[in-house]
Amino acid sequence: MPQSSSALDSRRWHALWSRLGAHGSSAPSFDLLQQTYAEPGRYYHSAEHIQDCLDQFDMGWHLARQPDEVEAALWFHDAIYRPRDRNNEQESASLASRLLTSAGARGEVVSRVADLVLATRHDILPTDPDAQLLCDVDLSILGREPDRFARFEQQIRREYAWVPESLYRSTRAEVLAGFLARPAVYQTEFFRKRYELTARSNLTRIIGELRGG
Repeated sequence: MPQSSSALDSRRWHALWSRLGAHGSSAPSFDLLQQTYAEPGRYYHSAEHIQDCLDQFDMGWHLARQPDEVEAALWFHDAIYRPRDRNNEQESASLASRLLTSAGARGEVVSRVADLVLATRHDILPTDPDAQLLCDVDLSILGREPDRFARFEQQIRREYAWVPESLYRSTRAEVLAGFLARPAVYQTEFFRKRYELTARSNLTRIIGELRGG
């Protein structure tokens, strides 16, 4: 399976940059994001994932209180992605803060985008509606058709190719079981209606395969 080579949408980024109140050319920040999402070893957390998240967001943007900040967080949330590290979201949030601050965006906008990026750690259920929407967008892959979900799981395994098979299976099953144990995988009614049933089916199946294999 070839590594994704999808390109990010430069015109969309330029428009968002302006709406965020950032000054100066948006080209350097766009080029940086394009480079990070094209790094070797990104089989899922690539430009294809960001484009897919933006497509999902476009369907539910009307739920956002601050849609531009949610969209910015989607662009940044996997900018730093190193499977061996545990601070990827923190580093991605810091990158967003540095770029937006240096471009003169208002402090409250910068802080909000950074906080939203941190929500994609998925370690707690956020109570903020925009964070709930953001997390649902990021997790929408769990509720896709079985073939797409299977490709997602294969891509994640390739990103963690250095982990021994038995350890990967047990760890991955534990992570996915955490989502299945929630009262609902998705926190917004919009995404629950679209993906909840399929997500639970996908998760139940893959957890069984991981634990049974």
